[in-house]
Amino acid sequence: MANREPTGPDIVFFMLDQLAAKWLEVARAGAVPVPNFERLAEMGTNFTRCVSSNPLCCPARATLATGLSTRGHGVLQNGYYLDGSLPTFMRALQEAGYRTGALGKVHFRPHYSGLHPDYRPYGFDVQHITEDGRGGEWLNWVRREHPQHAPAVYSTIWAREIPEYADYGPDGEDLTAEMAGSPPLRGVYELPFPAELSQTEWITGYALDFIATAETDRPLLAHISYVQPHSPFAPPAGYRDRVDMTKLPEPAPREWRDDPLGPGCFEGLARIDNMEFGWEEVREHYFADLVHLDEQLGKVLAALESRGRLEETYIVLLSDHGEMLLDHGMVSKGEMHYDACVRVPLLIAGPGLAQGTERDEFVQLEDIFPTVFEMAGLTVPEPLAMRLKLEHEVLPGRSLLPLCRGETVADWRDAAYVESYNNIDSNTPANWARTVRTADWRYTMYPQGNGEQLFNLVDDPDEQVNRAGDPDYAAVRTEMRDRLMEALILQDYPHTPRARFAYDVH
Repeated sequence: MANREPTGPDIVFFMLDQLAAKWLEVARAGAVPVPNFERLAEMGTNFTRCVSSNPLCCPARATLATGLSTRGHGVLQNGYYLDGSLPTFMRALQEAGYRTGALGKVHFRPHYSGLHPDYRPYGFDVQHITEDGRGGEWLNWVRREHPQHAPAVYSTIWAREIPEYADYGPDGEDLTAEMAGSPPLRGVYELPFPAELSQTEWITGYALDFIATAETDRPLLAHISYVQPHSPFAPPAGYRDRVDMTKLPEPAPREWRDDPLGPGCFEGLARIDNMEFGWEEVREHYFADLVHLDEQLGKVLAALESRGRLEETYIVLLSDHGEMLLDHGMVSKGEMHYDACVRVPLLIAGPGLAQGTERDEFVQLEDIFPTVFEMAGLTVPEPLAMRLKLEHEVLPGRSLLPLCRGETVADWRDAAYVESYNNIDSNTPANWARTVRTADWRYTMYPQGNGEQLFNLVDDPDEQVNRAGDPDYAAVRTEMRDRLMEALILQDYPHTPRARFAYDVH
């Protein structure tokens, strides 16, 4: 049978975990060589103000997949399951004829629920999964094909209390006993095994295979999602030599320590006080991993070229949330709504889109769902409507393709909203940050008198001078509080989405 053209464009996600837009910008400015990130930026549009509306893995990824706000999909924080009955863009493309693949980290289910998650019900035909817990398919491959390196791999497993490790695999093996001889590495380190055995290259290998074996008459959706540069920061050996330490900025100071309105929860998050490593070493390891990830992007682009459809393929590079990387004395993500935590990279390239451009409109992960539908030529499905058939919004986000084509969209949002609930080691409303961010200001409130922040992002881009208690800025504070109140209310619009997403098949 003669080869036929696919019935839709290929769509490829290249997703990083815990990469802030700020740090990719530092990398592109010369801290490390990232020629493939540069190439992709030249191929498409760079969104300089993409904000993660809930900067934690599970909530952000649930929003990415469903297009719903945190309260819409209900994944408030890590440890929640994404309801499999909610529509995902993966399942919509699968039903439209796409061959869909989940390659790497998906994190729609909590790590502690098991090391062999099944994400096929969310809309994936093919899955090869490895996530933060390190167990599962990648670990099984190392133990089977490279057993001499298994002890070194065990030393990188930090979440050993995941119950499945004590009853592992079909034979119920107690893997915790086997791991006991390999104490877990902490903080920052180089991988104690060859780069070709890393999770990163394992993910790339399956991504390349998925692309190479795709049918010529069927479009593909490849969700290629890496665990790195998520902490612990652990690049392969040799990559630190590629970091230009003179180009790494010093961490932004801990301005909140002497601030009477400084968030009370920050004291418990200031992990810099207990770290064995200086900021130079921490950042060196983080940026070294970007070099390794850039190489993976180059391999994926080469595979798409070999498929012969690179020019007809939509490529989306993004991250779920940022990483503080010792700015303001903190690491990780969550309720610290500084720039390094909430602003994430987003590059989109594809047929008919502008090349080598930047857009500074505020975009959020809610916009990815309708963007993918437009890429695939699909219509976002209407939920089961009420009998009156009133006009209504279906999703909180909008397609980004008009912006990618260079069009002016007059009524685009002029602010971004961010919210956090509890982090993994907290259980108090003191961590429930709510933020509204405009081009000029960032306002954040912590409930029950637990802190308030107002920063002028134009004059104070490092967010060092909190104006929330300054009477000279009382009018700005009032305006931003009002904007925050409106954003809070609109998080439930379109309302009751979980109940409304029942399709009328008649």
